[in-house]
Amino acid sequence: MQKNTSTLLQTYLQYQGSPFSDPGFSAPELQLSSLPPAAVSFRTWHALDDGERLGRAQGAFLALTQHLQLVGDDQSDLNPGSPILLAQLGAARLRAQGLLGNMAAIMTALGLPIPPEEDTLGLVPFGASAFERKCRGYVVTREYGHWTDRAVRDLALLKAKYPR
Repeated sequence: MQKNTSTLLQTYLQYQGSPFSDPGFSAPELQLSSLPPAAVSFRTWHALDDGERLGRAQGAFLALTQHLQLVGDDQSDLNPGSPILLAQLGAARLRAQGLLGNMAAIMTALGLPIPPEEDTLGLVPFGASAFERKCRGYVVTREYGHWTDRAVRDLALLKAKYPR
C-alpha cells in the first residue's frame, strides 16, 4: 500500500503540468482545512493512547475517502484522457475504505468506540479554478501517502502490543 501512495503522487503530479510536473516540485505549506495533516511530533504521537491514535487515523481515512472521490471527479474533468491516473485514484479510494473497515474491526476488538461518520468536505467550491483543483488534488494525494505511512506505523505498534 505504501508503494502505491508514492506512485499515485508521482502520477498525479505528472498529469498536472508545470509547476506540478517540474522536477523536485514540493509545496509542504499547502494544506486543506477539511483534511487533517498527518504530521505530528514523535513525542505527541508516542503519548497518544490506542483509542486516540486509531480514532485520528479513522477520521483521517474517512476524510481521505471523500477527498479522493472529489479529486477523481476533478481529474475526470481536468484530465479526461488519463485512465491510468483515474484508475489509481479509484484504487486509492478503495484502499482507504478497506483500511477504514480494518481499523473499525480493530477498534471493536479492543472495545474502543468507533467515531461517527461525518461529511468532512462540507461545502465544496464548485467554481474553483483548474489551478485550485490541481492544488487540492496535490494536497490530498500527498496527505494520503503520509497518512498511509502513519497508519502502518500505528498498526505495527498495536501488533507488537497485542500479539496473537
